[in-house]
Amino acid sequence: MSETYTVKAEAREKVGKGAARHLRRNGMIPAVIYGDKQEPLSIAIPYKETFLKLHAGGFKTTVATIELGGQQIKVLPKDYQLDPVKDSLIHVDFLRVSERTIVTVAVPVHFENEDAAPGLKADGGTLNIAHHTVEVHSPANAIPEAFTVDLTGKAIGDAIHAGDLKLPAGVSLIEGADMVIATLVPPMAEEVDELDAEAPVTEVAGEASEGDEK
Repeated sequence: MSETYTVKAEAREKVGKGAARHLRRNGMIPAVIYGDKQEPLSIAIPYKETFLKLHAGGFKTTVATIELGGQQIKVLPKDYQLDPVKDSLIHVDFLRVSERTIVTVAVPVHFENEDAAPGLKADGGTLNIAHHTVEVHSPANAIPEAFTVDLTGKAIGDAIHAGDLKLPAGVSLIEGADMVIATLVPPMAEEVDELDAEAPVTEVAGEASEGDEK
């Protein structure tokens, strides 16, 4: 689980584009806390701190604490919006969570020991990754930071399935265990396909030449 952090927030009474622009001019951005059968809370949070957390990795899998008017509210970032032109952060949605909360999250998959995979090191194959993340149901206070796949001994033709991942207690897959995450494919596959695709072109050119002679 990623290390938790605290965000100091302010209550936000005004909503709308004008109010949001005013917040951003003052180094803040609008956000909303919802869920747990409570009324949504409109808040403002520091832009710089939140932007850095977003790009540090694990933003949507890390529980944070929002400090608001003497309250401490446990939340999980569920969504955010970026300016389509400037790519700056303009809004964040937070979900209230507790020890009993089960959330749906996409957990990154990391691969290690590629040098110990004969299919990659000795045979020159390629690791073809179909899914860089895997969606799971998890307790909010025990979200895995990432899943790690050990490629030691893997040969060309081997596949890594979702069922091969080591899931912590209380964490379950959303997709089936048979879902393929990655495969080891032979080398030069793309170049062979390109040569095959060019062969018919040569035949057509030859037919055209015979027609010209007639």
